[in-house]
Amino acid sequence: MSVICVIPARYQSSRYPGKPLVQLRGVSGKSMSLIERSWRAACAVRGFDAVYVATDDDRIRDAAQGFGAQVVMTSSDCVNGTERCAEALNNLGQNVEMVVNLQGDAPLTPAWFLEELITGLRADPSADIATPVLRCDGETLAAFKADRKAGRVGGTTAVFGSAHQALYFSKEVIPYTTGISEDAEETPVFHHVGVYAYRPEALLAYPTWPTGPLETLEGLEQLRFLESGRRVLCVEVEAQGRKFWELNNPEDVSRIEAMLAEMGQE
Repeated sequence: MSVICVIPARYQSSRYPGKPLVQLRGVSGKSMSLIERSWRAACAVRGFDAVYVATDDDRIRDAAQGFGAQVVMTSSDCVNGTERCAEALNNLGQNVEMVVNLQGDAPLTPAWFLEELITGLRADPSADIATPVLRCDGETLAAFKADRKAGRVGGTTAVFGSAHQALYFSKEVIPYTTGISEDAEETPVFHHVGVYAYRPEALLAYPTWPTGPLETLEGLEQLRFLESGRRVLCVEVEAQGRKFWELNNPEDVSRIEAMLAEMGQE
């Protein structure tokens, strides 16, 4: 049974049209598109039997094939990345153990985040889906709060129970915290890393479930699992000194380029 990675990518993003093809400069000044950097991050993961870019856009298909990626075309009817992964799996017709969704806006995702995600879902047969969470330090929490104060939708936060079952995900900063933490100080807030490992049965069923009010309000695809009574496992991961941020808004380009430079990445 294989583990495949699907990188869903659409051109018509409501917040940032054309985002997968945005160029990001590394430490040497060399530019690569966001989708290529995300694909390269996936290719560095041990445990993937194949990596696919799933898109409905010819421009993204052509760019992905140009740097050597396998591409599976999906319809423009997919409302989020999980639906696109479900359609990709159906189109591929493969019998797999699990599907990992590496969102195309997370090129800084360390390989061990995904490797630990695979291990976590294998170890918990009661979970339909697993997703990583990263404890925020004071610097990251301050960036979250600054985004919200400026009216920007930045990263997503997660809260979970004692068995690491997800209780809720939000674009607001939860749980509520007071005071200011030092940059390197641990906080009680967890950054949700937008990566998912699905059992194929749950993934293929996902598009048939109704879109609930919480998913609609927050715009977070993983809430459909919670609203449908499915168990979502939160796998706590460690940054190990690596910087992590997703490209959600145009303002994030310079932030990610600075992180690439700081980490010495091309």
